[in-house]
Amino acid sequence: MANTETTLKEAMTSIEGALGAALVDYTSGMALGTLGGGKDLDLAVAAAGNTDVVRAKVRTMELLGMKDEIEDILITLGEQYHLIRLLRGRGKNGLFLYLALDRGRANLAMARHQLKRIETELEM
Repeated sequence: MANTETTLKEAMTSIEGALGAALVDYTSGMALGTLGGGKDLDLAVAAAGNTDVVRAKVRTMELLGMKDEIEDILITLGEQYHLIRLLRGRGKNGLFLYLALDRGRANLAMARHQLKRIETELEM
């Protein structure tokens, strides 16, 4: 089982094109851990902003009466993919993994697969 730091390192090293990763509490909008990023990718700002995205989608599903769960949310930019994976399981509710990818180097299907695998190893 992996802790937050190990999980983020695994995401950054095993997922081709990874630019930054964060574990985020979407009840507060706070990043519990970040790795990567830089001057053009402030992961603390991304954590807070993507919390709003998650909350909006959860609220919309409630208004629609949908009883399903969100697996992940993809935001496609011109040069990047931003992947938000909501976590499930004991101690993981209210958390998501955020991953920013270089669109030119990343394989989106493989990134989603790897992030799902990494989630299973995270111990909270």
